[in-house]
Amino acid sequence: MQKANDTREILVLYYSHHGSVRDLARHIARGIEQTPGITARLRTVPRVSAVCEASAAAIPDEGAPYAETRDLEECVGLAMGSPTRFGNMAAPLKYFLDSTSGLWLKGALAGKPAAVFTSTTTMHGGQESTLLSMMLPLLHHGMLILGIPYTEATLSTTREGGTPYGASHVSGGNGNTAASEHEKLLAVALGRRLAETAKKLAP
Repeated sequence: MQKANDTREILVLYYSHHGSVRDLARHIARGIEQTPGITARLRTVPRVSAVCEASAAAIPDEGAPYAETRDLEECVGLAMGSPTRFGNMAAPLKYFLDSTSGLWLKGALAGKPAAVFTSTTTMHGGQESTLLSMMLPLLHHGMLILGIPYTEATLSTTREGGTPYGASHVSGGNGNTAASEHEKLLAVALGRRLAETAKKLAP
């Protein structure tokens, strides 16, 4: 049984190609850790190779460690992020999610809160459809999907990323434009909302 003073963790799971999604994940983690008793567990997934024999090193060269399915099981909530690929989540993240059928069979994620985030090169590059695509497997797992409510005033004033479906970032043509203040605020707000909800729901 978990003690009252134990710290609970929320998994911040992401795939990032150029670093924009990784940076957004860190802002979400900041929001998570504004809630006492909750910390963020940052994890990423390796690239998917077109060569069957290729495999990634067990530890990535930089950034967060690679995720394992036990990370999903151990954490009290999930924030999941991906760049967009033709309006959909990137293949490496989908590949990882396809390995979670064991968790689905035992309902390990049912009732846990989840949120999603993304980054696109252009303003109309498929942010909302990508966020929705990430929600689908989480709904099948029985997770409780959280977005960003319009009570967050920044959501009504942003001219960059940020949607009611989740946090987002417009990275620009070179893929390395830093997140705007509005994008950072909304990412932090989403992380904080996820943590507050997880704290209420966790036993």
